[in-house]
Amino acid sequence: MRRRAFISLLGGAAAAWPLAARAQQPGMPVIGFMSTLSPESISNPMAGFHQGLKEAGYIERQNVSIEYRWAQGHYDRMPELAADLVRRKVAVIVASGGDPSPQIAKAASRTIPIVFGMFGDPVREGLVDSLNRPGGNATGVTIFGPAAVTKRLQLLHDLVPQAAAMAFLMNPNNPNGSIELKAAQAAATSLGRQILVFSVSSESELDAAFASMVQQRVGTLLGASDPFLFNRRDQIVSLAARHRIPAIYYLRDFARAGGLMAYGNSLSDMYRLVGVYVGRILKGEKPSDLPVVQSTKFEFVINLQTARALGIEVPNSMQLLADEVID
Repeated sequence: MRRRAFISLLGGAAAAWPLAARAQQPGMPVIGFMSTLSPESISNPMAGFHQGLKEAGYIERQNVSIEYRWAQGHYDRMPELAADLVRRKVAVIVASGGDPSPQIAKAASRTIPIVFGMFGDPVREGLVDSLNRPGGNATGVTIFGPAAVTKRLQLLHDLVPQAAAMAFLMNPNNPNGSIELKAAQAAATSLGRQILVFSVSSESELDAAFASMVQQRVGTLLGASDPFLFNRRDQIVSLAARHRIPAIYYLRDFARAGGLMAYGNSLSDMYRLVGVYVGRILKGEKPSDLPVVQSTKFEFVINLQTARALGIEVPNSMQLLADEVID
């Protein structure tokens, strides 16, 4: 082969290298991204994460590489996912998808910077020393759920005031479940409502829980904030529709899947803030000096199609409060 032809061939091969291979160039920082969820379930929030990175000056495959690890709702896989990222000596670990992702990342490494996105109080869970001065190797973005739980219950009561008993669907393996339950019980008491608790941690238990709701004549349903429930939102929404139980959930994805209502924090904004913090750490800032941020952007979504199917009329005053009305 002539020398000129060989050089031309070599140049063409280099140009054809996949972007993923280029992302492994020496000197390019690597982010380890671990989640309790699946990539399909949080495509919109992930766009927010990449937007946050971009705001901090980083674009995947151009000047930063990302190693993704997805547990897809199987919490028992998380320790090995975290250990694998530690072995790869990533520059920073993103612990997302809610509990137990941040706790497992923290247990896997006390030196690699960790940026978490979580529901609950990171101080109470031992992730940081304080919100303003985290100390250690972890910081991030959190959603304090109790206040939102109270708002959800109030919205459901306003729409279906005649329902005496309300079901609270929760995962007993989630430590934040008990905190949200207490908030729901307090709010229900103030409204003269009864809360019946239904605990589920597997798909088969969901069917049994809804059958029990029907037997106990619950009038409405409040879903807890939980990755397990989020990953099974299609099944939950379908069961609620089949048994004609008006329900409110914690994320807009439930309403878009056919749930009656959703009220809670914007996951896209939460992930954007996580991306910004990851970028700041890659530029040299320490997690111990970055205050934990509380996500404050909320979304209220109403699905009018589901309301009509349930025979519920949503007043205009409530529709005007919504950020999105699905019709």
